[in-house]
Amino acid sequence: MTPGTGLRAAATTTFVAAALAFGTPQAAAPRRDDPLPRSSLRVQDAGGEWREWWSSDRAPARWTSAPLADAVAWEPAGAPGLEWATIRIAGSGEAWRLRVVLVRLDPTRFRFDLPRRAARDGRAAWTIDSTSAEAALSLNTGQFKRGVPWGWIVRDGREVQPPGRGPLAAALVVDTSGRASIVRPAGIAALRAQGGAAVRDAFQSYPVALVGDGEVVASLRAAGRGVDVAHRDARLAVGELADGRLLVALTRFDAVGEALQSLPFGLTTPETAALMGALGARRALLLDGGTSAQLTLRDAAGVRRSWKGLRAVPLGLEAIPR
Repeated sequence: MTPGTGLRAAATTTFVAAALAFGTPQAAAPRRDDPLPRSSLRVQDAGGEWREWWSSDRAPARWTSAPLADAVAWEPAGAPGLEWATIRIAGSGEAWRLRVVLVRLDPTRFRFDLPRRAARDGRAAWTIDSTSAEAALSLNTGQFKRGVPWGWIVRDGREVQPPGRGPLAAALVVDTSGRASIVRPAGIAALRAQGGAAVRDAFQSYPVALVGDGEVVASLRAAGRGVDVAHRDARLAVGELADGRLLVALTRFDAVGEALQSLPFGLTTPETAALMGALGARRALLLDGGTSAQLTLRDAAGVRRSWKGLRAVPLGLEAIPR
């Protein structure tokens, strides 16, 4: 970094944040079942043209097709069963230019680790810079409070933290055969009743976005149902594809180059559910986004590509080739 670059980037970040916030009217608190805030999403195709693929006025309650599938040019990553890609999308307001980093992996080709890291004073201390050399992919996991991960954690078949409570909480569960799935609270209780023998690794997060077979959860289909459907932020989500593979999506602000890509500007929760559904996910769960969202992977040439967050978290997820 050349002298002054950091100061210029910081100043620009402050200016952009203030400019986007200034003049944004404070909306009245939504009533239950008010329509979603009006917005739309477009994707840039290979020819540079933009096409709309989602609108709040016509948001499907269930995804039965994957209209973004043809916009993704998957590339092999640094391990068999792992692919990655990026796409550019455009939304409303501060989401007017976003890049989405996508990862698709076969969980049966990997073993997973949930590294937990804290500083001596108890603060969260894990970042993608902590990733082990053998990991082909790592990212942050779910929500946390005061440096402690929120919710259920199972590591190597041993429960190290009990589940959290919440109707929109769910867990990413990897069973002893390597199959991965997104499991809602009732399913978590059923797995625990089995004594945990079927679960190898798991962590919990919220809110769940897609359930069943591509159904958008009711709380994300209208305002006033317990979820802030207007708030925009950087997003990180994991989805379960119909063929059993996992899909990870990380959004990055992409309006003025890499210097500002970590700004927490991006999609609403309904738009994130739409992104995952339009990419073919049947079930999807949001992880900790905002300034926590971060991901790193090795590409086919062995080069580590990283999208850093602005703060450390207590728990990471690493995918290590078998």
